[in-house]
Amino acid sequence: MSTTDDAPVPAAPPSGIADPAPLGLAAFALTTFLLSAVNAGWAKYSTGFDWWGFAIAYGGLCQLLAGMWEFRNRNVFGATAFSTYGGFWIGVGLWLHFVAGPVAATAGVAVDRDLAWILLAFAIFNTYMLICSTQVNMAVFAVFLTLEITEILLFIGNFTVTKAALPPFATGDTALIEAGGVVGVITALVAWYTSMAGVMNGHKGRVVFPVGGPLFKL
Repeated sequence: MSTTDDAPVPAAPPSGIADPAPLGLAAFALTTFLLSAVNAGWAKYSTGFDWWGFAIAYGGLCQLLAGMWEFRNRNVFGATAFSTYGGFWIGVGLWLHFVAGPVAATAGVAVDRDLAWILLAFAIFNTYMLICSTQVNMAVFAVFLTLEITEILLFIGNFTVTKAALPPFATGDTALIEAGGVVGVITALVAWYTSMAGVMNGHKGRVVFPVGGPLFKL
C-alpha cells in the first residue's frame, strides 16, 4: 500500500508514565521550606538540621528521579530543572557532611564563602531557567522568580558574613540571610501550590487550580 502526503499520521504512543512534575515540585518545596525556616531564624528551638536528611532523600533523590522521568516525557525544561536541583540538594547535603562540618572549627569564614559561591553558581543557572520559565506557565514562572530572589539574597548574605559558624547558622550581619529565608518559605509555598495544581488538574482531567499560561510568547 503506497502512502501520500495526505495519508494520516499515526498518533504518537503515550509515554506510559504519569507526570513527574508534581513530585519534583513537592520534593523541592519541602526541603526548601525546612532550610528556609532555619535561615529565617524561625527554628530557634530545633537542632536546625531537620532539612539535612531530606535534602538527600527527598529534595535530592526524588527530584533527580523526577528529572529522569521528564527525559522520558521529552520535557527538556522539566528534566533540566528537576535533575539540576536534585543534584543541588544532594551536593549541599554531601558538602555539609564531608566538608563544612569537619572543617568549620578551623576554616573560619571560608565555610560561609563556600556556600556563597555555590549559591551564586546556582543563581546563574536559575537566571536562564527563569527566562525559559516564561514560556511554561505563570505558576512555574513564580517558582523560579521567588527562587531567584532567594538565591541572590543568600549568596550576598553569605559573602558578607564576618564571623563563621556551621551553615546554615552564619553569624554577623545575617539580615540578608534571614530575608532570603523568608523569601525561601514563599518559594516553597508557591512550589507546593504548583505541585497541588499538577496533582489535582491531572487527576480530574480539567483545570481545578489555575496555573496560568505563558508569560509571553516568543
